[in-house]
Amino acid sequence: MPPPDTMYCAQQINIPPELPDILKQFTKAAIRTQPDDVLKWSAAYFTALSNNEPLPVKARLEISPATKQTSGLTPALLKVLHQQLFTQKSLNKAELQMKWRGLCLPLDQLEALFSLGNFSDVIDWMQFFALGCSLLGGSIVSALKCACEILTDEPEGSSAHIPLDVFVSLYTYLARLDGDIPQDQIDSFIQNLQEAAARSGGRVQPSDFTGLLGENAE
Repeated sequence: MPPPDTMYCAQQINIPPELPDILKQFTKAAIRTQPDDVLKWSAAYFTALSNNEPLPVKARLEISPATKQTSGLTPALLKVLHQQLFTQKSLNKAELQMKWRGLCLPLDQLEALFSLGNFSDVIDWMQFFALGCSLLGGSIVSALKCACEILTDEPEGSSAHIPLDVFVSLYTYLARLDGDIPQDQIDSFIQNLQEAAARSGGRVQPSDFTGLLGENAE
């Protein structure tokens, strides 16, 4: 609908002093995130902003060829979801669907993850996160590398350490969901990894587990 033809004088227009900065930050966020549906994403952005919640915004623009050619989940978008939802150990499907839509991600991809995890109406966030990493990685090793890179509190390009207990929880879930990894192999891997973690203050990084998991995990 076209704007009205009403004319206003300068004295009638009151621009809130914070508006320019809000619009500037919004524009920068939209450029970094590159949402497929700007209107839908904008609604999610300003809803989160008004509720003082984590914003649906990527830390940086993804420019790799792979992410240019897909409209589905990416590591940066999964990290956004994690920042929005990790404080909740469990959440309902409706809330996750709302956050997913806010990032303009395809609903069929979400439904596939729901089906793969056989989730009820209440979802364990870290289990869903593990499946998201698996979707991005394609194998347990790649999924766990992805998880380390998203969850680490170290600078980008560093060793990507994460706490051992978090790693074990993710690995155990994915290994059992896979169904082809014997329990004794799972237990042996965790025991060996504990020895590596003991040398790093109870934290693990990709180089600690890639050799231990070996070709069978790929």
